[in-house]
Amino acid sequence: MSLEILQLVDALAREKNVSKEIVLEALEHALALATKKRYPGDVDIRVAIDRETGERESFRRWKVVPDEAGLQQPDQEILFFEAKEQFPDIEVGEYIEEPIESDDLLGRRFAQDTKQIVLQRIRDAEREQNLNDFLERGESIVNGVIKRMEKGDAIIEFSKVESRLPREQMIPKENLRVGDRVSACIYRVDRGPRGTQVLLSRTSPEFIKQLFAREVPEIEDGQLEIKSAARDPGIRAKIAVHALDRRIDPIGTCVGMRGSRVQAVTGELSGERVDIVPWSEDPAQFVIGALAPASVISIVVDEDKHAMDVIVDEENLAIAIGRNGQNVRLATELTGWKINIMTEEEADDKNAQERAELQELFMKKLDVEQDVADVLIDEGFTTIEEIAYVPMSEMLEIEAFDEETLKELRQRARDIFVSEEIAYEEATKEMEPALRDLDGMTTAVATKLGNAGILTVERFAGLAYDEFGAILALPVERARQLLDNELADVTDEEQQMIDDSYDDVARNLQETARTLMESK
Repeated sequence: MSLEILQLVDALAREKNVSKEIVLEALEHALALATKKRYPGDVDIRVAIDRETGERESFRRWKVVPDEAGLQQPDQEILFFEAKEQFPDIEVGEYIEEPIESDDLLGRRFAQDTKQIVLQRIRDAEREQNLNDFLERGESIVNGVIKRMEKGDAIIEFSKVESRLPREQMIPKENLRVGDRVSACIYRVDRGPRGTQVLLSRTSPEFIKQLFAREVPEIEDGQLEIKSAARDPGIRAKIAVHALDRRIDPIGTCVGMRGSRVQAVTGELSGERVDIVPWSEDPAQFVIGALAPASVISIVVDEDKHAMDVIVDEENLAIAIGRNGQNVRLATELTGWKINIMTEEEADDKNAQERAELQELFMKKLDVEQDVADVLIDEGFTTIEEIAYVPMSEMLEIEAFDEETLKELRQRARDIFVSEEIAYEEATKEMEPALRDLDGMTTAVATKLGNAGILTVERFAGLAYDEFGAILALPVERARQLLDNELADVTDEEQQMIDDSYDDVARNLQETARTLMESK
């Protein structure tokens, strides 16, 4: 019987064009399931077939679990302290095995069940091999026929691989039916206990990049590169292109003769309009191109916030923003920069407000008059830290101050900076590192959160906007009092301070925390 098993395995492997190891593993799995039926409860059985002789051994096994976790599956698990008594060197996560009798292969029902399990495993292996062959060929776009629809999802077969195009990954308003030929890109491959599931997308930015790569030979030849893409599926898209060969016009090349290339892509995307944008190493120039057809007057770049204030005239304001904010949203996704569109008047108002806030900060913290604060602002200082640690040789270039005044300002700034650092260390010593180091977190905000007892990302992410606003705007004790009372007795003046403090920076910080929690 043992030799017959090996002969059967060899024949199946040749017939199905899979390795003998895959067939043997499938047979071991089938035998384990059959043996498991002899025992009451949900036991764990392992069967091993000798690759040389065909002899098989069967084992019942128990997984070693931590004592504090308890037994979640008593028929399959053993506590660590019990396992340690039998096997002193055993570790959590390992298995204890006990040999059991291997029954003879008897019974028509057993043979049928075993055959079905083995054939299913082989079919899964064939699909996996076909998928790997497809991926190894480097093909970028899947072309297949819809075999059936399942709850709105399209089941598509390509290269003998069955894949799924979820409803949310279809272009809105497109009506796909059984028998339609569809193009899509692979956006995820899920390999799980029930086999491999290939998920497709027609809405991802990657799909439009692959469509252009198919239509534009210069991309495949390495003369042209699509740096990024952003889409509002079925309506509008933007791609950023860069020519590695300076003799090539990147936009004209992608458009093609009489628009043939871009029209082919648009046709595949149900009429989705495509803006082709020149990529630039200069972020400001890149953003200007991404906002086309709007004309830009000027740009203010904030490297720390990774944001840009883009100033346009009244005539271009609506164009820059786009219908329902579409143009600026796509430009933001394309460039990776947060873009704030504003008119010259709005920009002037914002600059005046920022200057007033900075003026108040310097006057209050450094205990100086307004004219001194104005000089510091005019010289480009924006933080107390800069005043404290900018080299003295640079400070001496400020003609409005003598050396004694500059030394006094530096000393005051350093005293403030050191005291704030000490306060920060004290307030955050018990804070969860993930919250303290959250992208966008500042020393001042972390200190206020720590003093208010907000020490974890989960607690911070769960704060309502007015709770966070109270922490930012009000004295520590008053903020704690309001939080404890769920802001029941907040005054109109305090509410205004809370609303003013919960600005875009605060909102983005909390959104980052919530995204971090969701990813866990």
